[in-house]
Amino acid sequence: SALLPSRVLSQQGVAFFCCFPQLTGVLDDCFCDIESIDVFNNFKIYPRIQKLTERDYFRYYRVNLNRPCPFWADDGHCSIKDCQVEPCPEVSSTNPQLSTLYSQVANAITDIDCEQAQDLGAINSTLSNYSKEAFEDWARHDDAQDHFCELDDETSPDADYVDLLLNPERYTGYKGPSAWRVWNSIYEENCFKPRSVYRPLNPLVPPRGKDALLAYSLLRVTCLCLEKRVFYRLISGLHSSINIHLCAEYLLAEGWSKSLWGPNVQEFRQRFDPAETKGEGTRRLKNLYFLYLIELRALSKVAPYFDRAFVNLYTGDRQEDRATKELLLQFFNETKAFPMHFDEKSMFAGQKIEAKTLKEEFRLHFKNISRIMDCVGCSKCRLWGKLQTQGLGTALKILFSEKEIKNLPEHSPSKGFQLTRQDIVALLNSFGRLSTSIHQLHSFRALLKEKR
Repeated sequence: SALLPSRVLSQQGVAFFCCFPQLTGVLDDCFCDIESIDVFNNFKIYPRIQKLTERDYFRYYRVNLNRPCPFWADDGHCSIKDCQVEPCPEVSSTNPQLSTLYSQVANAITDIDCEQAQDLGAINSTLSNYSKEAFEDWARHDDAQDHFCELDDETSPDADYVDLLLNPERYTGYKGPSAWRVWNSIYEENCFKPRSVYRPLNPLVPPRGKDALLAYSLLRVTCLCLEKRVFYRLISGLHSSINIHLCAEYLLAEGWSKSLWGPNVQEFRQRFDPAETKGEGTRRLKNLYFLYLIELRALSKVAPYFDRAFVNLYTGDRQEDRATKELLLQFFNETKAFPMHFDEKSMFAGQKIEAKTLKEEFRLHFKNISRIMDCVGCSKCRLWGKLQTQGLGTALKILFSEKEIKNLPEHSPSKGFQLTRQDIVALLNSFGRLSTSIHQLHSFRALLKEKR
């Protein structure tokens, strides 16, 4: 594990990062302070969510990693044929059409880099002792439920179960033009931007003159309403969380028997240090805390859905199912006890027609971002990107289904609100990633103090 011993976390009373003096106090657009979130997460939530996501119900996620990118030719991590990440053996697929857009950049990458990216980004398709018959039984149980939303990926014959514990989110070597293009498409074409945001320069365009000395370009746009600010902060928070995981679980050394993974302080500073990001790093980390509050609020609101006796976290093992549901209900009780939840009623509260239009725009933007995840060239990155966007989408669905949740029948499914197994697994694992990110921030705080 990249995390430091628990004694590091006992220093909660100390001010946050010495290098991040502004990462403290009340967050914008809500009435919660960062210090309260730190204590609540690290001592109450993080231990529980770790136990939950290790249970059989939550560790297996069904995903289709072979869906083609709907927006541009799939370029993969690099354009060298032998550098493509191998798909799961159980999933048949034809070789994707490779884009020539990045061929010049890709050919400059060494064979060693490509081999490393192929190895680090590949999916471990081992399914322990579970058989295909067991997963088919899970699917039959899900199909018997009255689903509210239309099933998508998980119904495809190309989709299969992946063990999330065998495929942790960590550094894979996925970077450069391909990764930049994905995030740039999210921010520039599908996201509402705040007043000013620093974004990395386009790596596809060779810098010239003074541009070669600039690390970031400044984007200036008009002020945004609350709903659009929230949308941007959610995406920025997700991006920050992903980057923290890559920094905390970085490949430090490769050995003959076992590779060494751990925190990379320099990589963390490049992504979040105020001096190296022109102050943007602090805002990125605040957006992580904001996203955490949004998903925490959704979890506290959806508790009644699982409180009903007939809701069963089905795995085929009754003892396992009962133990998992008991842990889940205990976890929900903790989320409901948090005293400073985000108030989603402040959103879409204007005139009905305008609010409805804005809400639909909000939904369509997010749906498009979820489709962009099929353009991620690294299989393992695509897996976690799809899972976390589905988890966030499920959280948003919960936040804006308050009436439907309140009117749930006690002894039967409801057509007004229903969660699929995929929704539930994605929701808990995506929040687990956010909880881990905040936990890992304190590890980096200790490491940064050591290097002063």
